[in-house]
Formats: sequence, structure tokens, C-alpha cells
Amino acid sequence: MRQHFIHNQWVGSGETIDVVDPSTGEVFDAILRGTSADVDAAVRSAREAFQGEFGRLTAAERGRLLLKLSAKLQEHAEELAQIEARDCGKPLKQARADAAAIARYFEFYGGAADKLMGDTIPYQNGYTVLTVREPYGVCAAIVPWNYPMQIFGRSVGGALAAGNAVVVKPAEDACLSLLRVAELAREVGFPAGALNIVTGYGHEAGAELVAHPGVDHVSFTGSPNVGKLVVKAAIENHTPVTTELGGKSPQIVFEDADLEAMLPVVVNAIVQNAGQTCSAGSRLLVQRSIYEKVIGLLSERFGQLQVGSSQMDLDCGPLIRKSQQVRVKAFLDEAARDGLQVAAQGRLAAGVPANGFYQVPTLVRDVPITHRLAQEEVFGPVIAAAAFDTEEEAIALANGTAFGLVTSVWTRDGGRQMRVARKVRAGQVFINNYGAGGGIELPFGGYKASGHGREKGFEALYGFTQLKTISMRHD
Repeated sequence: MRQHFIHNQWVGSGETIDVVDPSTGEVFDAILRGTSADVDAAVRSAREAFQGEFGRLTAAERGRLLLKLSAKLQEHAEELAQIEARDCGKPLKQARADAAAIARYFEFYGGAADKLMGDTIPYQNGYTVLTVREPYGVCAAIVPWNYPMQIFGRSVGGALAAGNAVVVKPAEDACLSLLRVAELAREVGFPAGALNIVTGYGHEAGAELVAHPGVDHVSFTGSPNVGKLVVKAAIENHTPVTTELGGKSPQIVFEDADLEAMLPVVVNAIVQNAGQTCSAGSRLLVQRSIYEKVIGLLSERFGQLQVGSSQMDLDCGPLIRKSQQVRVKAFLDEAARDGLQVAAQGRLAAGVPANGFYQVPTLVRDVPITHRLAQEEVFGPVIAAAAFDTEEEAIALANGTAFGLVTSVWTRDGGRQMRVARKVRAGQVFINNYGAGGGIELPFGGYKASGHGREKGFEALYGFTQLKTISMRHD
């Protein structure tokens, strides 16, 4: 049984939550079911660190600590990947990429910690006016189950680099890798209270954390509905919130696209992590003149995809839990009842454990923009395809959902590339690529229901600080 990590110690007792292996459906560990008392202890610990040893560190010293943690994470990359693969069910190659990514996040933010600067402002004669950026104090991070290490890295790394102490509430479905990361942070010398982790349910420990009056800033990654609850709870204490709330991201393929370059990217963007990715390329919009050709080529690739356990290390692993498997199946059942056609599906590999939470990758064609499959986030390896005729129609379809997280544009036409990129309502636009290799350095966040604020890159540091203007009259 895993305890909470508070003030550099393993603490806590009481009720537990089973940890289930999605590949087999079997319980293999347990975590504590965090209470309001546990959350309060963690927040108090963070406040003590911020007002004490951690808060007294210079920016350069904070940066060195983060770089030490990055190096330690690289040393333990395979161990962390094995933990995350079993906990999340993702193929080992994906878990290994995630382990590399969290190390890179701490490397990036370690290097950025002493480069967060203010400005001087030209003003009236006799005045010197400047701005300084100051940490909020105690930051809360609600980390989801699909990419625990990656999202921990982008949220916690940025918050610590800016000088905040942090309390993390990871998802109850997958948090074991983060508990190990906290242990490694202690080993490299993080002061007690700088990083705290409380496990438990979102509606209990998570709700207590975002509503705690001792929390100065909240980062939340999750569903739009829960995001609304988080913002409502935080606003009672006037606590600012950065939210990343998912997407229904389109890949727009024009008739002059390089199909050889496009096809593997489109497939990977929906099968990665079994489609359980906020930025999954879950919609495919193809110009009508090449629509049938593209559907045929994609169908061939989908037919070759294999699904298996994390240790089998195939194209797709299982979904995170039984309820998610049922949810994805419900989307496909509804599409079938409405007469939508499945163009292609992957297959279960031989020897897949019988009780795992598996869903084969599925390509559905001719999906109307008004259909639920084109409007709602499935969070599974399901892509909804549709044809368009003109550039204007493609933009209208791309913008035709409540989300606005990521868009990809496939065309050789330079003018079209920029016209479409400027007109789509999305936080990231990729031209002739998708995801940009993880994009540690690239600001990430959404328009509309996909959230507000930005994570990743240097831009994220602004969200973890408050701007203070100082005006000095000297004449």
C-alpha cells in the first residue's frame, strides 16, 4: 500500500483504493484514499516550505535542483517506464517516451528558472517604473491518468521553477510513477514541503485541494465538466486556475497534401495511448477529390494495427478502466444505430489477457459534423472522417465543435497554410506535422471549451507568477 508524500515523508493511514492493471483487470497494489486532513497537512507543508527553505533559494539554486532531478529521472527512466506502463496499460515504448519527456521537462524548466525577468517601463520624467514576477506561493496540480509523468513534468516543473511550492493530487487510476518521482526529488535534495502528493478520489481529495483557502493557484487537466467544478470551487477563494480540458482536434488534408508523410502521422495521432490523449487527432477532414483514396490508404493501415498488453508493446494498449471501455463502445454502438459506416478496424493480438480493457482502433467514415461522434471527446482510438469541398468549408468544419485545442493542416500551398492556420480556433496549429515530437518547448492550451491559460514552454512560467509594478519617484 502506497502512502501520501508530505513534507518529504511517507505518511497516512486509513481507507485505500485498489490499483488495477488495465492489461489484465487484476488488482496489484493500493493507494490511500486521501481526506481533508491529509490535504490540509500537505498545503500547510507547502506553505512552510515557501515561507522557509525553498522560498529562500535563489532562482539559480532552484534551477540547479530541477536539473539534478532531471538527471536522476534519466538514471531511473526504465524503472519509471515499467511502473507507468503497468499502471496506465500503455505500451512500453510510449511509457519510455513519457519517462524521457518528464526528464526533459525538468531539464527545460531547470534552465529557465533564472531567466524569468521583468521589464522597465518608460514613464514620466522623475520616475523609474519596473515590473517584477513573483511566485504565487502554494500551487495545486490536479494530474490526470493518461500521462501522469508528462503532465506532472509540465505543471509541477514550471511551478517549482517559478518559485512556488506544490501539492499534487494525481488521478486515482494511475499515480504510482509520480510517487516514485517524489521519492527521487527527495534524494536529490528538494527541501521538505516543496513537493507534496496526496492520493485519493477527485471528488474527495481533489475537491478539498482546489477549495482550500491556503492554495494560491490551481492547474487542472481533465474533462470540461470537472473543469467547471474546479473553477467554481477555486473562485470562492479568488484562486486563479489554469485549465486544459480536452479537444476534438481535426487534421485537415487538402488535395495537394503529401500523403506518404501524412498517413503515419494521422494514424499515430489517434492510436497513441489508445486515443486517451487530450490532443488526439480524433477528426479527419479530407478534400473530396482525394477522400476515397485517403480512406482506402488509412483502412489498410488500420487493418494492420494490433492491440495488446503493455508488455506486448504493440500499437495500442488497453483503455484505463472498464467504465472507459464501456463508454467508448457506447459511442460506436450509437454510430452503428445511426447508420454510420466503419471503414476499418485493428485487431486484438493473440494471447491478449481476457479481462483487460481493450478497444481496437476504429475508423468511421462520413460522420456529419452534427453527430455526437464528431462533437464529443471519445477518449479512445476512434477517428471520425468526413469530406469537404472548399477551404472555407474545411475551416468551418474544423471550428464546428465546442473545442479548440489542436489543428493540423496538410497542404503544400504556402498561402493556404497560413490562411487556415490563422482562421482555425485552436491553441496549437501544426502544418504538415502533428504534435512536433512532444513539444516540451511549445506553449500548449486551448480555445473555447478546451480551457484557458498555457502550459509547456517558457510561456507557462508567466502563468505561475504574479506581475507586480513598482513605481519610484526620485526627482
